[in-house]
Amino acid sequence: MAELNFSKDKKLILSMIQPTGTFTLGNYLGAVKNWGPLQEEFNCVYAVADLHSITVTQEPAKLRQNSLQAYALLIACGMDPKKSVLFFQSHNCNHPELSWVLGCSTQFGELQRMTQFKDKSAKHADNINAGLFTYPVLMAADILAYNADLVPIGADQKQHLELARNIAQRFNQRYGDFFKLPEPYIPKMGAKVMSLQDPTKKMSKSDENPNACILILDDKDTIIRKFKRAVTDSDTEVRYAEGKDGINNLMTIYSVVTGKTFEDIEKDFAGKGYGDFKMAVGEAVADHLEPVRTEFARLMNDKAYLKECYTAGAEKARIITQRTVSKVYHKVGFVDPK
Repeated sequence: MAELNFSKDKKLILSMIQPTGTFTLGNYLGAVKNWGPLQEEFNCVYAVADLHSITVTQEPAKLRQNSLQAYALLIACGMDPKKSVLFFQSHNCNHPELSWVLGCSTQFGELQRMTQFKDKSAKHADNINAGLFTYPVLMAADILAYNADLVPIGADQKQHLELARNIAQRFNQRYGDFFKLPEPYIPKMGAKVMSLQDPTKKMSKSDENPNACILILDDKDTIIRKFKRAVTDSDTEVRYAEGKDGINNLMTIYSVVTGKTFEDIEKDFAGKGYGDFKMAVGEAVADHLEPVRTEFARLMNDKAYLKECYTAGAEKARIITQRTVSKVYHKVGFVDPK
Protein backbone atom coordinates (compact mmCIF):
# COMPACT_ATOMS: atom_id res chain seq x y z
CA MET A 1 0.00 0.00 0.00
CA ALA A 2 1.21 3.52 -0.83
CA GLU A 3 2.40 5.38 2.25
CA LEU A 4 1.19 8.89 3.09
CA ASN A 5 3.93 11.14 4.43
CA PHE A 6 1.75 14.12 5.32
CA SER A 7 2.40 16.12 8.46
CA LYS A 8 -0.48 16.94 10.81
CA ASP A 9 1.15 20.30 11.48
CA LYS A 10 1.02 21.48 7.86
CA LYS A 11 -1.89 22.89 5.90
CA LEU A 12 -3.01 21.05 2.78
CA ILE A 13 -2.74 22.76 -0.59
CA LEU A 14 -4.32 21.40 -3.78
CA SER A 15 -3.99 22.27 -7.44
CA MET A 16 -4.81 20.61 -10.73
CA ILE A 17 -4.03 21.32 -14.36
CA GLN A 18 -5.81 20.19 -17.51
CA PRO A 19 -3.90 18.04 -20.06
CA THR A 20 -4.49 20.30 -23.03
CA GLY A 21 -0.99 19.90 -24.47
CA THR A 22 2.31 21.44 -23.45
CA PHE A 23 2.12 24.06 -20.69
CA THR A 24 2.52 27.66 -21.76
CA LEU A 25 4.93 30.04 -20.11
CA GLY A 26 1.82 31.53 -18.51
CA ASN A 27 0.82 28.18 -16.99
CA TYR A 28 4.36 27.72 -15.74
CA LEU A 29 5.09 31.16 -14.28
CA GLY A 30 1.55 31.76 -13.06
CA ALA A 31 1.08 28.40 -11.37
CA VAL A 32 3.28 25.36 -11.92
CA LYS A 33 6.63 27.02 -11.12
CA ASN A 34 5.30 27.91 -7.68
CA TRP A 35 4.07 24.42 -6.83
CA GLY A 36 7.46 22.79 -6.26
CA PRO A 37 8.62 25.11 -3.45
CA LEU A 38 5.23 24.74 -1.74
CA GLN A 39 6.10 21.09 -0.97
CA GLU A 40 8.46 22.23 1.80
CA GLU A 41 5.77 24.31 3.52
CA PHE A 42 2.54 22.41 2.89
CA ASN A 43 1.05 18.96 2.39
CA CYS A 44 0.55 19.07 -1.38
CA VAL A 45 -1.93 17.32 -3.66
CA TYR A 46 -1.43 17.81 -7.41
CA ALA A 47 -3.35 16.19 -10.25
CA VAL A 48 -3.78 16.11 -13.99
CA ALA A 49 -7.45 17.12 -14.44
CA ASP A 50 -8.31 14.71 -17.25
CA LEU A 51 -11.98 14.41 -16.21
CA HIS A 52 -12.40 18.15 -16.72
CA SER A 53 -10.79 17.98 -20.15
CA ILE A 54 -13.62 16.00 -21.77
CA THR A 55 -16.13 18.85 -21.39
CA VAL A 56 -14.89 19.63 -24.90
CA THR A 57 -14.48 16.92 -27.54
CA GLN A 58 -11.13 15.15 -27.32
CA GLU A 59 -9.37 12.66 -29.57
CA PRO A 60 -8.83 9.69 -27.18
CA ALA A 61 -5.27 8.82 -28.26
CA LYS A 62 -4.22 12.47 -28.12
CA LEU A 63 -5.83 12.99 -24.71
CA ARG A 64 -3.98 9.94 -23.36
CA GLN A 65 -0.67 11.24 -24.71
CA ASN A 66 -1.29 14.80 -23.49
CA SER A 67 -2.19 13.49 -20.04
CA LEU A 68 1.00 11.47 -19.73
CA GLN A 69 3.05 14.43 -20.94
CA ALA A 70 1.35 16.75 -18.45
CA TYR A 71 2.15 14.31 -15.64
CA ALA A 72 5.80 14.11 -16.71
CA LEU A 73 5.95 17.90 -16.98
CA LEU A 74 4.72 18.29 -13.42
CA ILE A 75 7.61 16.17 -12.19
CA ALA A 76 10.04 17.96 -14.51
CA CYS A 77 8.83 21.28 -13.07
CA GLY A 78 9.66 20.23 -9.52
CA MET A 79 6.77 18.16 -8.19
CA ASP A 80 8.23 15.26 -6.19
CA PRO A 81 5.99 12.12 -6.13
CA LYS A 82 7.60 11.16 -2.81
CA LYS A 83 6.72 14.46 -1.14
CA SER A 84 3.35 15.14 -2.78
CA VAL A 85 0.28 13.20 -3.86
CA LEU A 86 0.59 13.33 -7.66
CA PHE A 87 -1.99 11.50 -9.77
CA PHE A 88 -4.54 11.48 -12.60
CA GLN A 89 -7.96 12.78 -11.58
CA SER A 90 -9.69 9.94 -13.46
CA HIS A 91 -7.85 7.38 -11.31
CA ASN A 92 -9.78 8.47 -8.22
CA CYS A 93 -13.51 7.72 -8.46
CA ASN A 94 -14.15 9.61 -5.21
CA HIS A 95 -14.02 12.90 -7.12
CA PRO A 96 -17.11 12.28 -9.32
CA GLU A 97 -18.91 10.49 -6.47
CA LEU A 98 -18.55 13.50 -4.19
CA SER A 99 -19.43 15.80 -7.10
CA TRP A 100 -22.91 14.25 -7.32
CA VAL A 101 -23.66 14.94 -3.65
CA LEU A 102 -22.28 18.48 -3.86
CA GLY A 103 -24.29 19.08 -7.04
CA CYS A 104 -27.40 18.58 -4.94
CA SER A 105 -26.24 21.50 -2.78
CA THR A 106 -25.59 23.75 -5.78
CA GLN A 107 -28.11 26.15 -7.26
CA PHE A 108 -28.82 26.22 -11.01
CA GLY A 109 -28.44 29.99 -11.06
CA GLU A 110 -24.96 29.78 -9.55
CA LEU A 111 -23.76 27.64 -12.44
CA GLN A 112 -25.44 29.88 -14.99
CA ARG A 113 -23.38 32.81 -13.72
CA MET A 114 -20.03 31.07 -14.23
CA THR A 115 -18.00 33.25 -16.62
CA GLN A 116 -16.00 30.34 -18.03
CA PHE A 117 -19.20 28.46 -18.89
CA LYS A 118 -20.32 31.43 -20.95
CA ASP A 119 -16.91 31.75 -22.63
CA LYS A 120 -16.58 28.04 -23.44
CA SER A 121 -20.18 27.84 -24.65
CA ALA A 122 -19.42 30.61 -27.11
CA LYS A 123 -16.29 28.83 -28.33
CA HIS A 124 -17.92 25.38 -28.51
CA ALA A 125 -21.49 26.24 -29.54
CA ASP A 126 -21.90 22.80 -31.14
CA ASN A 127 -21.22 20.99 -27.85
CA ILE A 128 -22.78 22.81 -24.88
CA ASN A 129 -23.06 19.69 -22.74
CA ALA A 130 -24.12 19.03 -19.15
CA GLY A 131 -20.51 18.39 -18.10
CA LEU A 132 -19.51 21.85 -19.33
CA PHE A 133 -22.30 23.33 -17.21
CA THR A 134 -21.62 21.34 -14.04
CA TYR A 135 -17.84 21.05 -14.09
CA PRO A 136 -17.47 23.79 -11.42
CA VAL A 137 -19.17 21.34 -9.05
CA LEU A 138 -16.58 18.69 -9.91
CA MET A 139 -13.93 21.35 -9.29
CA ALA A 140 -15.47 21.95 -5.86
CA ALA A 141 -15.37 18.20 -5.23
CA ASP A 142 -11.70 18.11 -6.24
CA ILE A 143 -10.98 20.65 -3.50
CA LEU A 144 -13.37 19.55 -0.77
CA ALA A 145 -12.56 15.83 -1.09
CA TYR A 146 -9.21 16.65 0.52
CA ASN A 147 -10.59 19.37 2.82
CA ALA A 148 -7.91 21.59 1.28
CA ASP A 149 -6.90 24.68 3.20
CA LEU A 150 -5.45 26.51 0.21
CA VAL A 151 -5.84 26.42 -3.57
CA PRO A 152 -3.26 28.13 -5.82
CA ILE A 153 -5.32 29.88 -8.46
CA GLY A 154 -5.02 32.46 -11.19
CA ALA A 155 -7.22 35.53 -11.25
CA ASP A 156 -9.61 33.78 -13.68
CA GLN A 157 -10.33 30.98 -11.19
CA LYS A 158 -11.51 33.15 -8.28
CA GLN A 159 -15.16 32.64 -9.23
CA HIS A 160 -14.83 28.85 -9.14
CA LEU A 161 -13.18 28.88 -5.72
CA GLU A 162 -15.90 31.18 -4.40
CA LEU A 163 -18.49 28.68 -5.64
CA ALA A 164 -16.66 25.85 -3.84
CA ARG A 165 -16.81 27.90 -0.64
CA ASN A 166 -20.54 28.56 -1.13
CA ILE A 167 -21.24 24.88 -1.71
CA ALA A 168 -19.23 23.91 1.38
CA GLN A 169 -21.07 26.49 3.50
CA ARG A 170 -24.47 25.31 2.27
CA PHE A 171 -23.55 21.66 2.98
CA ASN A 172 -22.33 22.59 6.47
CA GLN A 173 -25.55 24.49 7.21
CA ARG A 174 -27.67 21.49 6.18
CA TYR A 175 -25.67 18.66 7.70
CA GLY A 176 -23.43 20.20 10.36
CA ASP A 177 -19.91 21.63 10.14
CA PHE A 178 -17.71 19.34 8.10
CA PHE A 179 -15.95 21.01 5.19
CA LYS A 180 -13.24 23.61 5.59
CA LEU A 181 -13.72 26.76 3.54
CA PRO A 182 -10.72 26.79 1.18
CA GLU A 183 -8.74 30.00 0.75
CA PRO A 184 -7.08 31.21 -2.47
CA TYR A 185 -3.31 31.15 -2.77
CA ILE A 186 -2.33 33.66 -5.46
CA PRO A 187 1.35 34.40 -6.15
CA LYS A 188 2.10 38.14 -6.17
CA MET A 189 4.22 37.98 -9.31
CA GLY A 190 3.65 36.19 -12.56
CA ALA A 191 0.03 35.35 -11.74
CA LYS A 192 -1.04 36.49 -15.19
CA VAL A 193 1.28 36.31 -18.21
CA MET A 194 -0.09 38.06 -21.26
CA SER A 195 0.09 37.32 -24.99
CA LEU A 196 3.27 38.46 -26.70
CA GLN A 197 1.22 39.71 -29.66
CA ASP A 198 -1.74 41.23 -27.81
CA PRO A 199 -0.62 42.07 -24.26
CA THR A 200 -4.17 42.99 -23.24
CA LYS A 201 -5.10 39.28 -23.43
CA LYS A 202 -3.91 36.32 -21.41
CA MET A 203 -1.29 34.07 -23.04
CA SER A 204 -3.01 31.02 -24.51
CA LYS A 205 -1.86 28.02 -26.53
CA SER A 206 -5.08 28.30 -28.55
CA ASP A 207 -4.03 31.68 -29.94
CA GLU A 208 -4.08 31.61 -33.74
CA ASN A 209 -0.81 33.55 -33.87
CA PRO A 210 2.03 31.11 -32.98
CA ASN A 211 4.24 34.05 -31.95
CA ALA A 212 1.81 35.01 -29.18
CA CYS A 213 2.58 32.07 -26.93
CA ILE A 214 5.71 30.50 -25.45
CA LEU A 215 5.46 26.75 -24.79
CA ILE A 216 7.81 25.54 -22.06
CA LEU A 217 9.16 22.83 -24.37
CA ASP A 218 10.02 25.32 -27.11
CA ASP A 219 13.74 25.24 -27.95
CA LYS A 220 15.99 28.22 -27.22
CA ASP A 221 16.01 29.59 -30.77
CA THR A 222 12.21 29.49 -30.95
CA ILE A 223 11.82 31.23 -27.60
CA ILE A 224 14.23 34.02 -28.53
CA ARG A 225 12.59 34.47 -31.93
CA LYS A 226 9.13 34.83 -30.36
CA PHE A 227 10.35 37.39 -27.84
CA LYS A 228 12.08 39.39 -30.57
CA ARG A 229 8.68 39.65 -32.28
CA ALA A 230 6.84 40.65 -29.10
CA VAL A 231 4.57 43.69 -29.42
CA THR A 232 5.70 46.73 -27.39
CA ASP A 233 4.93 50.45 -27.99
CA SER A 234 6.32 53.52 -29.74
CA ASP A 235 8.38 54.54 -26.71
CA THR A 236 11.98 53.29 -26.31
CA GLU A 237 12.35 53.38 -22.52
CA VAL A 238 12.24 50.14 -20.53
CA ARG A 239 10.03 51.12 -17.60
CA TYR A 240 6.86 49.81 -15.97
CA ALA A 241 4.03 52.26 -16.52
CA GLU A 242 0.36 52.54 -17.40
CA GLY A 243 -0.25 52.20 -21.12
CA LYS A 244 2.92 50.16 -21.72
CA ASP A 245 1.19 46.77 -21.67
CA GLY A 246 3.75 44.99 -23.86
CA ILE A 247 6.79 46.17 -21.89
CA ASN A 248 4.98 45.64 -18.57
CA ASN A 249 4.36 42.02 -19.60
CA LEU A 250 7.99 41.47 -20.61
CA MET A 251 9.22 43.07 -17.39
CA THR A 252 6.94 40.82 -15.35
CA ILE A 253 8.24 37.72 -17.12
CA TYR A 254 11.87 38.82 -16.78
CA SER A 255 11.38 39.65 -13.10
CA VAL A 256 9.92 36.23 -12.32
CA VAL A 257 12.66 34.22 -14.07
CA THR A 258 15.59 36.35 -12.84
CA GLY A 259 14.37 37.48 -9.41
CA LYS A 260 15.09 41.11 -10.28
CA THR A 261 12.75 43.91 -9.24
CA PHE A 262 11.23 46.32 -11.74
CA GLU A 263 13.56 48.99 -10.37
CA ASP A 264 16.59 46.74 -11.02
CA ILE A 265 15.38 46.05 -14.56
CA GLU A 266 14.85 49.74 -15.31
CA LYS A 267 18.37 50.52 -14.11
CA ASP A 268 19.95 47.64 -16.05
CA PHE A 269 18.36 48.75 -19.31
CA ALA A 270 18.55 52.51 -18.88
CA GLY A 271 19.64 54.01 -22.21
CA LYS A 272 19.16 50.70 -24.04
CA GLY A 273 16.48 49.99 -26.61
CA TYR A 274 13.67 47.47 -26.70
CA GLY A 275 15.71 45.18 -28.96
CA ASP A 276 18.32 44.60 -26.25
CA PHE A 277 15.63 44.05 -23.65
CA LYS A 278 13.66 41.54 -25.75
CA MET A 279 16.85 39.58 -26.42
CA ALA A 280 17.68 39.51 -22.70
CA VAL A 281 14.18 38.32 -21.81
CA GLY A 282 14.29 35.58 -24.46
CA GLU A 283 17.68 34.29 -23.31
CA ALA A 284 16.70 34.40 -19.63
CA VAL A 285 13.47 32.46 -20.26
CA ALA A 286 15.18 29.88 -22.50
CA ASP A 287 17.94 29.28 -19.93
CA HIS A 288 15.40 29.08 -17.12
CA LEU A 289 13.37 26.42 -18.97
CA GLU A 290 16.31 24.32 -20.21
CA PRO A 291 16.45 22.02 -17.13
CA VAL A 292 12.70 21.41 -17.46
CA ARG A 293 13.05 20.37 -21.11
CA THR A 294 15.95 18.04 -20.28
CA GLU A 295 14.18 16.35 -17.38
CA PHE A 296 10.94 16.00 -19.37
CA ALA A 297 12.76 14.17 -22.16
CA ARG A 298 14.34 11.79 -19.63
CA LEU A 299 11.00 11.03 -17.97
CA MET A 300 9.18 10.37 -21.24
CA ASN A 301 11.80 7.72 -21.99
CA ASP A 302 11.02 5.97 -18.69
CA LYS A 303 7.31 5.08 -18.89
CA ALA A 304 7.71 2.38 -16.20
CA TYR A 305 8.81 4.97 -13.66
CA LEU A 306 5.92 7.29 -14.57
CA LYS A 307 3.43 4.44 -14.14
CA GLU A 308 4.92 3.56 -10.76
CA CYS A 309 4.52 7.19 -9.67
CA TYR A 310 0.95 7.76 -10.85
CA THR A 311 -0.25 4.39 -9.54
CA ALA A 312 1.11 5.12 -6.06
CA GLY A 313 -0.19 8.69 -6.25
CA ALA A 314 -3.73 7.58 -7.06
CA GLU A 315 -3.70 5.10 -4.17
CA LYS A 316 -2.67 7.87 -1.76
CA ALA A 317 -5.38 10.14 -3.16
CA ARG A 318 -8.03 7.46 -2.70
CA ILE A 319 -6.96 6.86 0.92
CA ILE A 320 -7.53 10.53 1.77
CA THR A 321 -10.73 11.05 -0.17
CA GLN A 322 -12.45 7.79 0.76
CA ARG A 323 -12.61 9.00 4.35
CA THR A 324 -14.28 12.20 3.18
CA VAL A 325 -16.79 10.52 0.89
CA SER A 326 -17.74 7.91 3.50
CA LYS A 327 -18.46 10.64 6.07
CA VAL A 328 -20.40 12.71 3.54
CA TYR A 329 -22.52 9.69 2.56
CA HIS A 330 -23.30 9.06 6.22
CA LYS A 331 -24.19 12.71 6.83
CA VAL A 332 -26.66 12.90 3.94
CA GLY A 333 -28.42 9.73 5.11
CA PHE A 334 -27.17 6.92 2.91
CA VAL A 335 -27.12 3.45 4.47
CA ASP A 336 -23.57 2.52 5.49
CA PRO A 337 -22.25 -0.32 3.29
CA LYS A 338 -20.54 -2.11 6.19
